[in-house]
Amino acid sequence: MKIAVIGTGYVGLVTGTCFAETGNEVICVDIDKAKVDKLASGQITIYEPGLEKIFLRNQKESRLHFTTNLAEGIKGAQVIFLALPTPPGEDGSADLKYILGVAKDLGGLIGKDDYKVIIDKSTVPVGTADKVKKALANNGGHDGSYDVVSNPEFLREGVAVDDFMKPDRVVIGTSSEKAKKILNDLYAPFVRQGNPIIFMDEKSAELTKYAANSFLATKITFMNEIAQLCELLGADVDMVRKGIGSDERIGRRFLFPGIGYGGSCFPKDVQALAKSSNEVNYEFKILEAVMEVNEKQKLHLMPSIKTYFKDDLKGKKIALWGLAFKPNTDDIREAPALYIIEELLAAGATVHTFDPEAMPNVKQVVGDKITFVESQYDALKEADALVIATEWSEFRTPDFTKIVSLLKNKAIFDGRNLFDLKQMEDLGFHYVSIGRRVVNPL
Repeated sequence: MKIAVIGTGYVGLVTGTCFAETGNEVICVDIDKAKVDKLASGQITIYEPGLEKIFLRNQKESRLHFTTNLAEGIKGAQVIFLALPTPPGEDGSADLKYILGVAKDLGGLIGKDDYKVIIDKSTVPVGTADKVKKALANNGGHDGSYDVVSNPEFLREGVAVDDFMKPDRVVIGTSSEKAKKILNDLYAPFVRQGNPIIFMDEKSAELTKYAANSFLATKITFMNEIAQLCELLGADVDMVRKGIGSDERIGRRFLFPGIGYGGSCFPKDVQALAKSSNEVNYEFKILEAVMEVNEKQKLHLMPSIKTYFKDDLKGKKIALWGLAFKPNTDDIREAPALYIIEELLAAGATVHTFDPEAMPNVKQVVGDKITFVESQYDALKEADALVIATEWSEFRTPDFTKIVSLLKNKAIFDGRNLFDLKQMEDLGFHYVSIGRRVVNPL
């Protein structure tokens, strides 16, 4: 099948590459000429484990192509995926200007007898499929020459290739039998093990994505609230997590406390769903609380850091491990580390930081306000304390002898609960984590 993917961001590039991997001919379209030139020359533009290998393989086999020309991109394509940004507006609503802009352009490009399935792959508010249909119709689109479908993505950064190739489910919103047949054939190679393709109406599909991400964000936030209660009551959140996670009705995933969620999906989607609710005069109180708690959680370690330094961080050098919002990605959108950096700098501290993948992206944001180093241990040299903001695997079992030799003070503030409390006690660290007792050798 010939497929066009409009947008070569995170979702678009993974989508296009994975469809090419199952033998389809895919052409990806983007208005960013520099990015398209890079991709066409074999340079991948995002970090995602496993993606580069299949990206290069499918380019070599001439199944994956790139262009800035929309008309060229959709020529002969049976299916067109819209994988475009939907950034939050000032009021929290999703901005549909990119999707509707492309829909207008497509209206004048799709021939009367050239049937295409146009798919909203981006996360969009309920009713977007209707708006895309209207944009197509108002700009020359011929009735019957296209169907507009909602097919939300459920990709987790860091494991996106596996998520696409072996999905838990594929959600497709359409009332068109013709579109159903085409998409059933397209997705058949990905669900051979029996995971379902779930067909539903467009509005239900659109809401499904927001509901899924908002529920997971709520689960994370609930555990962060439990962690705060544990700190006040003297309980251990790790024990509570294990106790409730063994209940199959709750499950073990998304129960790890920390310094809040970030990334491109959870913050934006929770905000957008709350906004959509307000627009129909429904107050989604749980989501309002989730957003409020998560904002505070990003800075949960700061009071402990300030107390340790007796409210005087001026001239203190802080080592920071981790900048990405989660491991195995270079995505820094809404990353808690950025909030911590801002607070540390405002308090007069200097920050020396290391992240395996995200440093170039952070440098574009903060410039030379902080120091970027080449290894996690370089960040520790003569530092007054270590703060951990992202749970990269290489941070989990570090050389503690080296840490002790490099730090001026044996102080660790761990926003991801990487280390064992007894081990920290035996090593003589002042150790603050989330939802557990403070280890204080003094």
